[in-house]
Amino acid sequence: MSNNSRPYLFVIAILLALFGFYNYVVYNTDGYVAVEKLSPAAVNGQQLFQSNRCWSCHQLYGSGGYLGPDLTNIYSAEGKGPNYIKAFLNSGVKSMPQFNFSEEEKDALVEYLKRVDETGIYPNYDAEIEATGWVKIKYKNEK
Repeated sequence: MSNNSRPYLFVIAILLALFGFYNYVVYNTDGYVAVEKLSPAAVNGQQLFQSNRCWSCHQLYGSGGYLGPDLTNIYSAEGKGPNYIKAFLNSGVKSMPQFNFSEEEKDALVEYLKRVDETGIYPNYDAEIEATGWVKIKYKNEK
């Protein structure tokens, strides 16, 4: 190795050390802690939502398909709620298929949508972009 390449190796070594330190700090600090963990029923509902590809047609927090409505606040929407959700799960409407979920599966999906509803507002008009580039949003359970 020539003497001309040693400064470059030193710079690369410094950059790798800084990159390693940065990753350690980012992934080992409590920068983001979930407000609330899902109950076993809600986890089961989330798995059903994903395995039945509900996101292909429906949105949560504005992300997902566009064939069906956004379900972020379906649980608390006026005139909607648990019974409304359960009614559509097995009967289907227009292009929504009949799923033939058991009562336990319907309860799990309702519990999942309840948890989504408690944490999200869509559309969220109270979002602010911080100087760091992060978007700070207002959650339903924040006062």
